[in-house]
Amino acid sequence: MLGMQPLETTTLLAFAILLLALLYSSVGHAGASGYLAAMALVTQMPQDQMKAIALTLNICVGIIAAWRFMRAGHFHWQTFWPIGLAAIPMAFIGGLWTLPAIVFKPLIGLVLTYAAVMLVMRARTPSSNSDQPKTTPQLPPLPIALLCGCVLGLMAGLTGTGGGIFLSPLLLLCGWADAKRTAAVTIVFVLLNSIAGLGGVILDSAQLPAQLPFYILAAIIGGTIGSGLGARQIPGNGIRLLLAIVLLIAAGKMFLMAFETSEPAMLQSNHAQPPPSLEGGEGRIKPI
Repeated sequence: MLGMQPLETTTLLAFAILLLALLYSSVGHAGASGYLAAMALVTQMPQDQMKAIALTLNICVGIIAAWRFMRAGHFHWQTFWPIGLAAIPMAFIGGLWTLPAIVFKPLIGLVLTYAAVMLVMRARTPSSNSDQPKTTPQLPPLPIALLCGCVLGLMAGLTGTGGGIFLSPLLLLCGWADAKRTAAVTIVFVLLNSIAGLGGVILDSAQLPAQLPFYILAAIIGGTIGSGLGARQIPGNGIRLLLAIVLLIAAGKMFLMAFETSEPAMLQSNHAQPPPSLEGGEGRIKPI
């Protein structure tokens, strides 16, 4: 059965997705964390629908971007295959899991905070000088690559992000890929993990929002416009800082919602069982 939403909520979320897709694509990002932030701010969706929408939009953006990077020759199979091989089944398992709200909401809050920090660091990092000598990327040892793939794939399925926000800084910081190879490997990683994670979400819950086609259309329109504008015509660092602020606001809301969820649960657990009876019957306190 399809989940329904008010028309005002659908319109506002579709507009937010269009705007976020435009901004993210203009600075070279797919935008999964932004879509999660928009859903956290605009709606009260259950986590299976949040994950389904974010993963579906990832797939739409990932297909286009992966085709472009592979056509340009930036994709590197040797860097991708051990991480991707371990990540894809774990993304499916992560998509199957439905975490308690008290766990899922702060987890998404942490992911959004992490994504915001990465955007700020990227904005504050000076552009690389083409005159500097380039170092050759070193492939990670196979056991480490497989372990990283398992962890990142599980996080991708659990959070609905596709895992790109975790893999991209890992490849760069560890020296396993340069910028172009990182972008190409990451977008293919996001695409395949999103397909696997979405399969797990659908298998676990058949409820998908009826408005999903509108969100897909909004993401495609925004992504097309943003990629056409490019970072040269828009102040990319300013956009990254603006997106970071949006992510931090959404993260704060997720933490607050988690706190509000925990209070009723604690009160319910305190009043769940009546005090034992002092008189006869099954509730009588037995002498020691």
